Amino acid sequence: MLTRKQHDLLSFIHERLRDTGVPPSFDEMKDALELRSKSGIHRLITALEERGFIRRLPNRARALEILKLPEAMQSGRPAPVGRAGFTPSVIEGSRDVTRKSSEPVSRRASTRASESASVAIPVMGRIAAGVPISAIQHTTHSLAVPPNMLGGGEHYALEVKGDSMIEAGILDGDTVVIRRADTATPGEIVVALVDEEEATLKRFRRRGNTIALEAANPAYETRIFGSERVKVQGRLVGLIRKY
Repeated sequence: MLTRKQHDLLSFIHERLRDTGVPPSFDEMKDALELRSKSGIHRLITALEERGFIRRLPNRARALEILKLPEAMQSGRPAPVGRAGFTPSVIEGSRDVTRKSSEPVSRRASTRASESASVAIPVMGRIAAGVPISAIQHTTHSLAVPPNMLGGGEHYALEVKGDSMIEAGILDGDTVVIRRADTATPGEIVVALVDEEEATLKRFRRRGNTIALEAANPAYETRIFGSERVKVQGRLVGLIRKY
């Protein structure tokens, strides 16, 4: 049996993995459960791990994998369990899938079917998850991804440079899949264009007439700009990782 707080935390992690493909940060867990410190989250995570509901992944900052769900939560849309700790909106293997196919995390037996149904999206260069880099470049090549990763809308991919989003499960060298959008809900991970010249991947927050671009790494400070200086270029919908 889980306590109410343990159940609430497991539900929050499950929903975030299902909706975005990346686990929430400890700060987000703390805010969602209305706890005063992250030490309470550490205790809840340990309790869920001891009971076999989740697993902390080695060598990846605060990355979590859901191993099972209580029966009451399985009546909704259960989160598929993947070896890499993400839902099937994450693909492992070679990022250059136009030349070498990648297998969906939780459906390796259906690789060929996924390839035949894949959708090509443009790779637009690199995006900073750390120090600023130049604005989004022109298309460099295309990337084949399964259509169930995309949903509606127009999409593109960017190669991640930097480590400022590691606590959101986004590592240097990953490729992120972005749905084009010019608006975002607070808490979403977005591609933001600052002053028409600097593109960065950060969590979006709005504070009155300002916009905060929040890193997921305590080594980096949250950057705050006037709302007129920041343009949302898209929202994160998937992640591709090469091992």
